Amino acid sequence: MKANYKNWVPKGLLWGMYGGTAVVLGLFVWAVTVLAGFWRMGIGALLGVLFIGGLFGTVTLTRMYNAFSYEGERRLAQKIVEGVAACVTLPAGGKGLDVGCGSGALTIACAKRNPEATMVGVDRWGMEYASFSQALCEQNAEAEGVAARTKFLSGDARKLPFADEIFDAVTSNYVYHNINGIDRKKLLEETLRVLKKGGTFAIHDLLSPSYYKDLEAWVEALSSAGYEDVELIDTTRGKFLEAAEAKGLWLKGSKLLVGKKGART
Repeated sequence: MKANYKNWVPKGLLWGMYGGTAVVLGLFVWAVTVLAGFWRMGIGALLGVLFIGGLFGTVTLTRMYNAFSYEGERRLAQKIVEGVAACVTLPAGGKGLDVGCGSGALTIACAKRNPEATMVGVDRWGMEYASFSQALCEQNAEAEGVAARTKFLSGDARKLPFADEIFDAVTSNYVYHNINGIDRKKLLEETLRVLKKGGTFAIHDLLSPSYYKDLEAWVEALSSAGYEDVELIDTTRGKFLEAAEAKGLWLKGSKLLVGKKGART
């Protein structure tokens, strides 16, 4: 049995973009061939702009889909997962948490790198990622030989179903920017809530001003509050996303927040 990590770009979204762009093109052709005068110019111009936008989105999503494919060499997705997992070190008998585990890739990678520890993956597995599920995670863990040291649970990153300070490490990859209707720094704080004193964290996300205002100031506040060795690392420069940026994939703002929960937090 081979692990199947699916794709971070949902196929349904990709096909929806294809279909929507095709419909707009059809309406554009109808407008410029059937309508006349002001209506042809106005509606034609509007539909032309929408088509160009849809075409750009389709090309971008297609490139992202191909880049994040887990087939063959697993390519960019593998580099990202393994790059984040390399920052997660668990003690013998320790337990780590992966928030928003999706298909289980990062949870499993952390378990493989820490053979004397266990990992828990939590996700709500929403409709937008319908191909991801708890059962898929468990199947992948079995395929990778870490089923005995991994556990997957349903849960919400906004309110994790765990008590305070019970994990030796916490991690997440490209999750929080997808969650709307909440200050995303609150999501980070909720993840850090379940981290033990002395435990490490590695959070990879689109940590840009559009998602996190005054993030640098918040990082400084973490250090002032007793967190240790806190760093905000741009993963598009000298890290596992540098090649992606060179190929023109839009991943600007991708950063890795790492550190340790100090004894005085």
